[in-house]
Amino acid sequence: MKIVVAGAGAWGTALAIGACAAPAAHQVTLWGRDAAQVAAMQASRRNQRYLPLAQLPESLSLSAAPLTALAAGSDLVIIATPMAALRATLASLSELTVPVAWLCKGFERVADADAGQGLHGLLAHEIAEQVAPRLAVGTLSGPSFAREVAEAKPTALVAASHQAAVRHALVEALHGPSLRVYANDDLIGVEVGGAVKNVLAIATGLCDGLDLGLNARAALITRGLAEMTRLGLALGARADTFMGLSGLGDLVLTATGDLSRNRQVGLLLAAGHSLQQAVDSLGHVAEGVYSARTVVQRARLLGVEMPISEAVVALLDGRLQPAEAVAALMGRGPKGEMV
Repeated sequence: MKIVVAGAGAWGTALAIGACAAPAAHQVTLWGRDAAQVAAMQASRRNQRYLPLAQLPESLSLSAAPLTALAAGSDLVIIATPMAALRATLASLSELTVPVAWLCKGFERVADADAGQGLHGLLAHEIAEQVAPRLAVGTLSGPSFAREVAEAKPTALVAASHQAAVRHALVEALHGPSLRVYANDDLIGVEVGGAVKNVLAIATGLCDGLDLGLNARAALITRGLAEMTRLGLALGARADTFMGLSGLGDLVLTATGDLSRNRQVGLLLAAGHSLQQAVDSLGHVAEGVYSARTVVQRARLLGVEMPISEAVVALLDGRLQPAEAVAALMGRGPKGEMV
């Protein structure tokens, strides 16, 4: 297969390395929009900015050529941009006839003024329906830190799409000795899991940063999973998806793993840093910061109760301090567990 990975950040670089290690002899190209960065990567065979410890395979091609022309000659395109760039990237690829999948997780951010007009952030597949309705699309998700994928540590992912051809292409491209790829046709559920777990990871980082204990962490993750599931069901997902890799699996990893940028945000806020200081210190995008408000906006429009996510938004907006956010959650009235 000829595979193009569009986006030379940490995750795009790691996945391109993984694709090169697949049993089939794929022709893999990692595309970056910054020609200077791509030239530096070509010279050093490393992505010094985003994944400095990983050696790029000699078989991996690098390119900053126009993406549309590069993608037109491929068998599969994997978009590895942040959520904020997905709409423009999909629009540029709208005439492709090959499968296109994305790695970003979240809801598209909307301005407060737009939310006041009843507009809401979209999941990635909803964006695709708007700007590239003829594309065959899907997503690759699941519990995965870029560094560990680049180091060929065992990882299990989910290839989700409504179209079997897209699922098959992703499995063929990536399933190998260190990457196990499972197919799933519940695209909505997989996307919701990937979006909401980032918000919940901020809450769990806050919990751990305040030294609330392992009991509190377990409760937070479990109740967070319930929130995630409620929103997913309201959007048309299947309940069983949230007990799988893209739901429970990704939530546990992102909430407890110290390589998680979203967890680090919560830890830094608990330590007294401002949100801007926390984000600046990461050097990478923490999607939960940008999608938390949109997750809550979408839930409110659907009448879905998400108290943990609501508390995270209040914390990020500066309306609650860390200890106040915890007190607000613990002060809620009693109710049945399955409500």
